Amino acid sequence: MYLLGVTGGIAAYKTAELARLFVREEKEVHVIMTPGAAQFISPLTFQTLTGRPALIDQYWVSEGEKVRHVELAEAAAVMVVAPATANTLGKMAGGIADNLLTTVYLAAQCPVVLVPSMNERMYQHPAVQANLERLREQGCHIMEPGTGELACGISGKGRMPEPHEIADFVRAVLTEKDFRGVRALVTAGPTREPLDPVRFISNRSTGLMGYAMARALVERGADVVLISGPSSLSCPGGARLVPVTTALQMYEAVMEHFEECHLVVKAAAVADYRPAAAAEQKMKKENFENVLRLQPNPDILQELGRRKGERILVGFAMETERAGLNAREKLQRKNLDLIVVNDLNVPGAGFAVPTNQVCIIDRQGRAEELPLMPKEILAHRILDRVRPLLP
Repeated sequence: MYLLGVTGGIAAYKTAELARLFVREEKEVHVIMTPGAAQFISPLTFQTLTGRPALIDQYWVSEGEKVRHVELAEAAAVMVVAPATANTLGKMAGGIADNLLTTVYLAAQCPVVLVPSMNERMYQHPAVQANLERLREQGCHIMEPGTGELACGISGKGRMPEPHEIADFVRAVLTEKDFRGVRALVTAGPTREPLDPVRFISNRSTGLMGYAMARALVERGADVVLISGPSSLSCPGGARLVPVTTALQMYEAVMEHFEECHLVVKAAAVADYRPAAAAEQKMKKENFENVLRLQPNPDILQELGRRKGERILVGFAMETERAGLNAREKLQRKNLDLIVVNDLNVPGAGFAVPTNQVCIIDRQGRAEELPLMPKEILAHRILDRVRPLLP
């Protein structure tokens, strides 16, 4: 069960989306609001999103034998307070329990994530910084606020991070760090091979699977370099993003970072070919030839297989026919440790969808068929297969 605390700050409107993200992850979400929070966002909003009434009154008690704040604290897997105002942070740091939220905090034994949000001058005030330090000493996980335009009209540090960033932070707090000390290289997204300054050859990849792999590795404690082709996705917090556009650029970036890695997850959809020559100016319709001349791009995965040494190399294959046979052949030819294959003909398992249905095959030929599931969950299932292979 997730406890989601909401305090009286203008950023409280963002917490509704955070509640929705937790519900989408199939978490049981209980919202606790301070009286001030109810002035910014309606409790009915959270009831609609979570299916449970938002709790405000300190003296709201359960029908059972336990006191309500103790009952909530004992059942929680995590307590998240977002936004966390200076007022509430001060109460928590000082052990003041004058509402349901601060009372539950004092009884909580679960991980506590605090997301401060306030004016920059307030955030930088020595009293607030001292309270945050005291809360860290008490074991709380503090998510640093972002920098940007604040509600007061100035720009500075104090902005509440976006809901998906908070959800990532919470997952990282809760996930076992079994990849700590592992340096991982992940490739993601498509490449674009220019025909001229306007047009290019590419594919339908959005980067969802590769970014999910990078996020899962960060959550499990790995040091991650994410080399990504063009994508609208945000780099997972904690990963180092290396943006590229073409297959040649991706090849150079991969080779630059390859030597320092223990693990490579090659999830990018790299173009096999590029135009033999790219025009410097926009090509007019009347000047197009009937035949487009192409030349092969470097096979990054095969080159990594040749150089892999003691590293673990994970490849991906998307097929439209003979998926298992083609994947096994690719695994052997490119010297992979694991290959993750999916069939584009399976509904929900293709490009630009949040789910995937795959088969994981290892070097011994053992295959594990997985059901359709969100790519965020699948990423962890893949890492469960990778972990025993690492030293």
